Amino acid sequence: MTAALGWRGFGALSIRRKLLALGLLPLLLALPLLLVILVVWGDSALDALLITKVRSDLSVAHGYFDRVQAEVGASTLAVAQSNAMVDAVQRNDAAALARLMTLAKERHALEFLELLPPDALAAYASEHGAGEGLARIELLESAQFERIAPELMGRVPVKLVPTRNAAPSDRTAEDRAMVMLAQAPVRALDGKALGMLRGGVLLNRNLAFIDHLNEIVYPRGALPFGSEGTATLLLDDVRISTNVRLFGTYSQRAIGTRASQVVRDAVLGRGETWLDRAFVVDDSYVSAYEPLTNAAGRRIGMLYVGFLDRPFQQVKFRVLFGMGAVMLVLMALAMMLALTWARRIFTPIERMTQTMHAVEGGDLAARTEVADGSDELGRLARHLDQLLDTIAGNTQALRQSHDELDRKVIERTRELQSAQAQLIKSEKLATIGQLTAGVAHEINNPIAVIQGNLDLLRETLGRKAKPVQTELRLIDEQVERMRLIVTRLLQYARPGEYAGYVQSVDSAQAVADSLVLVQHLLSRAPIEVVQDLRATRPALINQQELQQVLINGLVNAIQAMPDGGTLTLVSRDRGDAQIEIDIADTGAGFGGESESEYFRPFMTTKKEGTGLGLWISRGTVERYGGELRATNRTDGARGALLTVVLPAETQASEPPAAPSQPPGTPGATV
Repeated sequence: MTAALGWRGFGALSIRRKLLALGLLPLLLALPLLLVILVVWGDSALDALLITKVRSDLSVAHGYFDRVQAEVGASTLAVAQSNAMVDAVQRNDAAALARLMTLAKERHALEFLELLPPDALAAYASEHGAGEGLARIELLESAQFERIAPELMGRVPVKLVPTRNAAPSDRTAEDRAMVMLAQAPVRALDGKALGMLRGGVLLNRNLAFIDHLNEIVYPRGALPFGSEGTATLLLDDVRISTNVRLFGTYSQRAIGTRASQVVRDAVLGRGETWLDRAFVVDDSYVSAYEPLTNAAGRRIGMLYVGFLDRPFQQVKFRVLFGMGAVMLVLMALAMMLALTWARRIFTPIERMTQTMHAVEGGDLAARTEVADGSDELGRLARHLDQLLDTIAGNTQALRQSHDELDRKVIERTRELQSAQAQLIKSEKLATIGQLTAGVAHEINNPIAVIQGNLDLLRETLGRKAKPVQTELRLIDEQVERMRLIVTRLLQYARPGEYAGYVQSVDSAQAVADSLVLVQHLLSRAPIEVVQDLRATRPALINQQELQQVLINGLVNAIQAMPDGGTLTLVSRDRGDAQIEIDIADTGAGFGGESESEYFRPFMTTKKEGTGLGLWISRGTVERYGGELRATNRTDGARGALLTVVLPAETQASEPPAAPSQPPGTPGATV
């Protein structure tokens, strides 16, 4: 009854009051409610966004930490397996070992290396099984670490700084060392254990490591509103390496401060990953902590990334205050406009109604033609006219777009057909490559049959074969030529069956064999091959693996000269125990990166390349005690220069043991 009376009372009001009531009441109710919703939702949404951001930052930091740890393990393993290390240990040459370890630390960014006796292998095998060169995080006591790397002891002790919200403790200093530690066995070529190489990186006060990690996670400009990103390594709950500043200063890092007790209990106590706000030194940070465990699975520290929370909170309050002020202003203006211009509503409404009826009747040229009035309804009437004009124009444009779309569909269909044809061609070429390898493998048997019957024919004819001796010799030469080409093709297609043993290799013959296999690439462009092969000593390396390295260098050089050029091959003796082979082209040369960048995995400037050729070649050469260098030419000519440095056989060195004949060598029937 009350509702009915209220509705009748509302119906008795004038249209002006009805419009004012309908316009102002929702406005006065909706805007404040909307402001409350935005405050609640915006606060939770901002928190969720910040937590998502810091979770992503922790993933990036974790990935970099794992990468550095893997590099420490790989570097230690590489040094342990190098020919130079094995040779120095076998000769018990302390001076050579010292030089080698110093060079290895500089080259592989290791801070300490230690050679342990062979009896350490048993403990290593029982602890790690077959895994070699795997780095782990460990805590070493002060005396234990001082024995390994006394020159780094200045970075180990950390004086504890009283920190608000930290767990109560009577400790005044942390003197343990947190290290990335890797161990790898040193074995002779016959598998005999020669020792254990232990290497790693000290994380205490490792400012270069933590600053680089922070630059990766929070590069310049990554955080808005003046927030600052931070990264920290904690031993237990003590910051041993951080870029957080101490109590608001910018000159002293907060090394020695401790994490809050609530974070310590969650991360170290329960093994959880902390993703929330946390008190760091003297301010609130949006923080992410994850536990660091040693090889035994015990939690020994934490990895932290985070950024200042205060700038985001300030921005949030400013935005909410601004939104509230805007809404209040809008409410005031709306009331003034409603009270002042209610009487100017009717004419635009009527004209718009008439125009819509006319358009519905088929008169597409009908318009409101409202020229006066600057309020919302007047603008709405003019916008309706503009909308009708736009619809008429869009209808015409739609017809034109339809025609253009048909034309593009035809063009794209042609392109798709062309791409499909190219794909089919690529698949055919891949299949042809596989068949070629199989055919090359099978040709050896007919070649052997031809050679055998030729020998039988010569033996049967005896002296009667003399008139055709020249023809028989030509057949011998061509059969040998076919066998050589098939053998080289098989060696290149299946290097795993030929690699792994050291040979005395004629470098000139290896270059010649490699040129045979890239002859089809040389014929595609006017490339002149210049050879100056002056090396006199054989190289000590596996012949097939050397051929792989040379072919990779030759292919890179040929691809760098698509329009032709000069391919220069030079070999020479280097000192008494090495030879060098240069592969130079007249292409564009290398870019401005450092030499180490050329050998980085997946680093390539070719669309069809994988970026693994130089990286694999360098590992192959270094495994035999050699070296691979890539630079731009310095002789005044334009282009790149690849230099292969190999150990050479000297008069004093023992000849390598004759390997068993691998399948596919000349004279073998497969």
